[in-house]
Amino acid sequence: MENNITYTAFFKAVHESISKGTFAKLTLAKTIGKPELQNIYIKLIVENNVLKCTHTKKIYDGEKHEITSVHEIENLESELKPYFTNPFFTGLLFTTEADITLKINKKKAVSIIEQAPTFKNADPILLEYLGK
Repeated sequence: MENNITYTAFFKAVHESISKGTFAKLTLAKTIGKPELQNIYIKLIVENNVLKCTHTKKIYDGEKHEITSVHEIENLESELKPYFTNPFFTGLLFTTEADITLKINKKKAVSIIEQAPTFKNADPILLEYLGK
């Protein structure tokens, strides 16, 4: 599968899980070496009655830091895609239906693996927003 198509399929699964109310969590992880940026965690929030997401960047530069910023959900792919291969090689989407993992190998080929779900409950903020 061509890399761009695979990225698009992964982020389509993210958006579908949000619209269906099954989204639990999204994480970018697995770096090579010891870069300062260790992880990015994406969680949902409601701001002014609009569903948005926070990006919490875990940074280690001799000390541990967290930087959190708020973003529009529609921009997830364009905002997170540049972090793949620099420094992250894995994107983990946790839903109540499945765990969907985007993996990048050493040759930068991208694949998606689907496994049984880790989470039984969706993000409570999402459920409240959707009225479930």
